[in-house]
Amino acid sequence: MHTLQISIYVLGVLIALALVFDFMNGFHDAANAIATVVSTGVLKPQTAVAMAALFNFTAIFVVGLGVAATVGKGTIDPGVVDQYVIFGALVGAIAWNLFTWYYGIPSSSSHALIGGLVGAAVAKSGTGALAGGGLLKTVEWIVLSPLMGFVLGSLIMLIVSWVFVRSTPRKVDRWFRRLQLLSAASYSLGHGGNDAQKTIGIIWMLLIAAGQVAATDKTPPMWVIVSCYTAISAGTLFGGWRIVKTMGQKITKLKPVGGFCAETGGALTLLIASHFGVPVSTTHTITGAIVGVGSAQKMSAVRWGVAGNIVWAWIFTIPASAFVAACAWWLGHHIM
Repeated sequence: MHTLQISIYVLGVLIALALVFDFMNGFHDAANAIATVVSTGVLKPQTAVAMAALFNFTAIFVVGLGVAATVGKGTIDPGVVDQYVIFGALVGAIAWNLFTWYYGIPSSSSHALIGGLVGAAVAKSGTGALAGGGLLKTVEWIVLSPLMGFVLGSLIMLIVSWVFVRSTPRKVDRWFRRLQLLSAASYSLGHGGNDAQKTIGIIWMLLIAAGQVAATDKTPPMWVIVSCYTAISAGTLFGGWRIVKTMGQKITKLKPVGGFCAETGGALTLLIASHFGVPVSTTHTITGAIVGVGSAQKMSAVRWGVAGNIVWAWIFTIPASAFVAACAWWLGHHIM
């Protein structure tokens, strides 16, 4: 891979822009981690985001770096990476995140970033710049992550219902108000572990292209890892409140037991995906789990119209962010 001549100024601006995206990822996706625990009344919003932010950062000690390697080396051909491709990818992802946050749409920050990379790389070198294996893995999990969340959420709900069939609603509520603290923490751990690594992968890719680190290095510099986990945790701490209502109340009405099952199903999906180095969407995962919990009670408990609108947002995420990224790639040539 050739070494680019990138000034320290431009390199610093791009790293800062990547950390802005990472912050917005936490800000945008905070709803995924806290919506259920807030909507069930188990925690106040401020307490919930503080807990989510803490466990976002704690993931640095628990989850490996497989996802960072997939994003950094397995999405597009490293040979096409330059400052303009990275700039276009980040602008495309940030623009889509801002749009969906403003309208309260729970879309995927992860797939916005993947779409941004694809759009900028194709704008520069055509479709030959795409790494088929890594992209195929990502596309497969666009379907698999909500499906797995749905199956696990509904299965856990059915098991819990069977185990507690003779318990009074009041006793069940009391138990799962406590257990939901554990499930929410687990989900936040999975969220931080999967999503922070996407920005780590971007910065790692940029540093390799600039010749600051060797392409043969097995892991990125520690300052990159700590910076990205700090940024996503700070974003979660501020929270994207516009999306909380959609995730926690509009899809289906949740009680603590349902919140526990949805968060546990989502957390298991995220941790499995992170183990195999797959950059999945936390939004897709928790939405599938919430729908699974609702449908396990009765199909009419799910507001399928709302769920359908969310799916349309998922479909448009990659092409929309790719289009903006391609435009930003062109713009980058004129301002950088």
